[in-house]
Parts: sequence; C-alpha cells; structure tokens
Amino acid sequence: MSTAANTLKIKSLLKGRNTGTILAALLLFVAFAVATDSFLTAFNIFNISRTLSLYVFIALSQAMAILVGGLNISAGAIGGLATITIGHLVANAGWNPVFGSLAAITIGSAAGFINGVLITKLKLHSFIVTLATSFLFTGIVYGISRGYPYTNIPESFTALGRGRFLEAPILFWIMLATLLINGWLFKYTVFGRHLLATGGNLEAARLSGVPTDRMITWANVLSGFYAGLAGVLWTARMGSAQPATGQSWLLISFAVAVIGGTALNGGAISFSGIFAGGVIMVLIKNGLILLEANVYFEQAFLGAIVLITVSLGSVRDLFREAMHRARLRKSQQSISPSQSTNRAEPPHTKPLEVEG
Repeated sequence: MSTAANTLKIKSLLKGRNTGTILAALLLFVAFAVATDSFLTAFNIFNISRTLSLYVFIALSQAMAILVGGLNISAGAIGGLATITIGHLVANAGWNPVFGSLAAITIGSAAGFINGVLITKLKLHSFIVTLATSFLFTGIVYGISRGYPYTNIPESFTALGRGRFLEAPILFWIMLATLLINGWLFKYTVFGRHLLATGGNLEAARLSGVPTDRMITWANVLSGFYAGLAGVLWTARMGSAQPATGQSWLLISFAVAVIGGTALNGGAISFSGIFAGGVIMVLIKNGLILLEANVYFEQAFLGAIVLITVSLGSVRDLFREAMHRARLRKSQQSISPSQSTNRAEPPHTKPLEVEG
C-alpha cells in the first residue's frame, strides 16, 4: 500500500465519529495505571471487563431506541422484569436456566414491542410512552416478587456471569460477539440500513419506501431484547434475581450510548464507540474507588461527562453545518449569474453513520 493511501486511511480514522472517545478511554486507562498499583492487577482487570460487558448491553438497549430518534426510559424496568422472570421461573418453578433465560429475553422483547406499537400506532412521543411503561413494568416486578429477591439460582447458571474463558470473563466474549454481529447487521443488511435511514430523516425514508413505523417498532423490540438480555446476564453475575435490578440503568444507558457516538437525533451509531464509552464509565467508577476518592461525587462526574460529550457533539455538528454551507456559497459564487438563476440551494441531509 502506498504512502498516500496510508495517509488517507489515517486521516479517515482520525475523522471518525468515535475517535475522541477511544483516545479518551486510552488516556484514562493509562492515567489510572500510573496513579495506582492495584489498577493493573489480574483481579481488577477481570472485574472491569465483567462490568464493562454488562454496561455495553445496557447501553445497546438505549442506543437502539435513540437510533430511530426516540429514547427508552423503561430500559431499566424491562431489565428488572426480565430479572424477576428468570428468578421466578428458575428458583420457584424449577425451570431449566436455559429456558428461563429465553423466556426472560422474550418478555423483554415483548415489552419493547408494546412500547413500539404505542409509539407508532397512537403517534405518542417515546418519552411519554416509555415513562408510563417504566412505572407499569416496575409495578409488575414488585407485584410478582413482593420486593423479595430470588436467591436459589443454580451455580450452572451463575457460572455464565462469574466464569472465565481464555482468562477473560465469559460475559466479555459474549459482549464482543454481540458488537461484531451488530456491526455487520447495520453495515451490510437492508434491515440495518433501513433503521439508520429512519433515524437519519424520517420523512425522506418514508418517501423512499422505507416502512418507518415498522422500523421504529423493530428498534424498540431490539431495545427490549437487549434490556432483557442485560437483566439475564446481570442475574448470572450477581447470583440472585433482585427486584431493584435496573433502577440505576438510566444514566448508564444514556451515558455509554451518547459518549460512544450514538447521535441523539438518530441516524448514527458506533459500536466501537459504545465499547469505548463503556470503558470510560467503568474506569471512572473503578478509578474513584482505587484512588479512595469521594465516591458520593460519582454521579456528578458521570453527569458532567455526559453534558460535555453532548455539548461537544452539538458544536461539531454546528461546525459541519457551517462548513457545508460555506462550500455551497463558494461553489455558487464560481457559477456565472446566468447559470445560477433559479438555482435553489440543495437541502443539507445528514449522512447515515455506522462504525464498527
């Protein structure tokens, strides 16, 4: 490969939507490794990898909804619903953990389907729908469990959340495989491109023949699927099915997804960015503990990071818009007056973005 081609490839990489997030994750990793000796221990790296895996699944549940221009306030409640489902079926009803897991994930997907149908058929905003269903699903969780955890979870199932393969957590390998499959799905399939088109420009996608209502429903089904999967894996990690599972997921889901490059107005997603965003979240939480900092400020740190990330993304989009219009004016000025008569400025359409 020529030097010019290598230079072009490097420039393209540096212009990537998630480049800054990846660099920030690397810098945080190096900073904590230098700051404390206990950071690079095998035990700590194992725990970081395991927590990172769960955070990525939680973020995927939110990213799928954001992708089509919506959001899912009920992601945590769906995760709690899946947790109680597997806890009740496995611990009380004596189901095989495999079938209990499939049932819990199916319940999560069904909850997402309910959200999608309400949004598309009743033309309600996703915030209102998912806020209402979050209370509905949480009420079902506590109604079934009566607030008590299910602790009789077999070790054969908890090994999924606590075991390791090739010295890395099993959860970590499941997470990597999931990100790779999603990267392929959104880059090479019609289904993935339709989801991106729906979030990028809803009206343009509809006029182009994309079944936008169906895509929004599917996005919410995927959101529920990943929330349910996160609930199942969270249960395997904790060794018990806690009714409170999911109550802290709202900030995690938004922070990791947004920091990872998922556009809040839809049409763009980066799975490598979501991975890096998860690394940043986990490193901050873990680093504060290792540095013996005041962990009560953790929420403040995370909130500030989300605010800064969103602000920088907005500034970047405004800059791109200004540069686009500047190029249009420059090209129009180079055209003779007779040629430019009745020429309208073409609308600026946001490109679809998906990064592996």
